[in-house]
Amino acid sequence: METTVSLAVVIPMYNEELGVEKCVRTVCQALDSFTNRTALIAVNDGSHDQTGIILSQLENEYPRLIVVTHEKNQGYGCGLKTGVHRAAELKLNYVLFMVSDLTNDPKYLPLFVERMEQGFDVIKASRYIKGGAMAGVPAWRRTISVVGNRIARLLYGLPINDCTNGFRAVKTDLLQQMRLQEPGFVIIMEELYQARFLAKTFCEVPYTLTARSGTARPSSFVYRPKIFYDYLKYAIKSFLNNPPVHIKP
Repeated sequence: METTVSLAVVIPMYNEELGVEKCVRTVCQALDSFTNRTALIAVNDGSHDQTGIILSQLENEYPRLIVVTHEKNQGYGCGLKTGVHRAAELKLNYVLFMVSDLTNDPKYLPLFVERMEQGFDVIKASRYIKGGAMAGVPAWRRTISVVGNRIARLLYGLPINDCTNGFRAVKTDLLQQMRLQEPGFVIIMEELYQARFLAKTFCEVPYTLTARSGTARPSSFVYRPKIFYDYLKYAIKSFLNNPPVHIKP
């Protein structure tokens, strides 16, 4: 696929020895289809299994792969910020965030790149637009996600139907203007909140979320009462038109 934009795929990894090789090979194969500069930035976030060793071996095989290591586990949010910093050093136009279990299928990357070529600031994968879906996800989780995202869309006031989705791409220069603090998955909502005051254009691409493979490490995300407040607090700030202190309204 011919493209004039450059992009980094950023994937934080923690104790993913069972799936790291498949992840790297699959994503690099997908990136090979693009003609412009691309990179896969894998952030080894303090893994204490064989993840780091496997990544080092793959780095010798794949020129696109760049491994950055945290000596101690710092969390998903910190992994993302480390990846953004490296992408900025490489002067890549966009950062596209994925997870290592391939529930964000790289086959959707061309849809993202098409929107990048059109210049959109924020591009979200969406389960809740035409062509989007969920497969193998328990009904109770689907219900929570649908209700939560409807509320979030209303509060954010943005043309985004799948606010909680972590499969997304953002212009690197916009990410550099953000001062993100959340160490965990809530950074997805914090990022969208800050983008609400920084970005001018938003769009979505359809995709199907699949369940995490049974051979992969169980997800560290859990549903607790506090998580609902943590996720919605940034949507509420957006609804109140209350920008972060470092962003002038």
